[in-house]
Amino acid sequence: MEKSKVYYTDFRTTAFGNGLPAKLKELIKAAGIEQIDMAGKFVAIKMHFGELGNISYLRPNYAKAVADLVKELGGKPFLTDCNTMYPGSRKNALEHLECAWENGFTPLSTGCPIIIGDGLKGTDDVSVPVVGGEYVKDAKIGRAIMDADVIISLSHFKGHEMTGFGGAIKNIGMGCGSRVGKTEQHSNSQACIDEEKCRGCRLCQRECANNGLVFDEKKKKMRIDSKNCVGCGRCLGACNFDAISFENSSAIKELNCRMAEYTKAVVYGRPQFHISLIIDVSPNCDCHCENDVPILPNIGMFASFDPLALDQACVDACLAAQPLPNSQLTDNMKKADFVDHHDHFTNSTPESEWRSCLEHAEKIGLGNRSYELVFVKTN
Repeated sequence: MEKSKVYYTDFRTTAFGNGLPAKLKELIKAAGIEQIDMAGKFVAIKMHFGELGNISYLRPNYAKAVADLVKELGGKPFLTDCNTMYPGSRKNALEHLECAWENGFTPLSTGCPIIIGDGLKGTDDVSVPVVGGEYVKDAKIGRAIMDADVIISLSHFKGHEMTGFGGAIKNIGMGCGSRVGKTEQHSNSQACIDEEKCRGCRLCQRECANNGLVFDEKKKKMRIDSKNCVGCGRCLGACNFDAISFENSSAIKELNCRMAEYTKAVVYGRPQFHISLIIDVSPNCDCHCENDVPILPNIGMFASFDPLALDQACVDACLAAQPLPNSQLTDNMKKADFVDHHDHFTNSTPESEWRSCLEHAEKIGLGNRSYELVFVKTN
């Protein structure tokens, strides 16, 4: 199979008046986005608006750069994401829109409207067959996303407390799933609690939307209610004492595989283009209502027609970088029981099994892990 091309540039700006949004437009033009016929077409720009309290999400300026170019090409762009399966500021369309507005995403700042992909309550979805799917036969995707003529993903590439990293596949596969779709992807994973590490602080309980965590009054510890736990991983990110984990590695692998299959359902047979920015590389997802300091330096902007090649290129760039001091990653590396896995994402989240996502994505024909990296020199 011929290698996929992945185009990238750095974050350096030296020319007066030519900022990062302008560099992004130059990059995606060089990567060939103009090859897509967008004239009169509805173009979904899939991105994450950030949870309230989190400020590591991509700034609206980047979304505007993409939306402006789509309009120059005759397209009708809109920003989109689907509702979450857990508590927070994005669990229904009204609160989701208010969150997006508060975080700076408005028609004025981005040059296009926002449409929540799965409707008011997260139930407006379409059942989409997964060609070659092993775990998912029909993915539940937000209707507005499937109604679009063209799909563009604009992803913040960072760490993730369950999947190791979040990039294009995470943004599309998990992000385009309706609330039912997200639950299906998490359906085989459940948390477990190390009682010796649990402090009984109940922070994890506040994050659970499904009554999956119960406080044991006798032991003064938390325990998992297996009947209610849906395996979303919110509790894992909430725990400050490493008391919660997903010890069933096969369940995490299945989550990664389901996510890849959901991504294929969204993009299969459609005009598509994908952009990832390795910036503010926080250890956890932008779904958190807070963000820790970056674990890796800002590396650059990447773009490709192939979402798998894009993720692989971004992973490789991150693995080649030096960890930042006084971060979650370097704190992990100082622990007495630390085991060096020789990759930053596993050292940050040992149970993530992140490679399984990329391996399965290639197996089902989502894209190609072999890529040619093309540097784009911008003004």
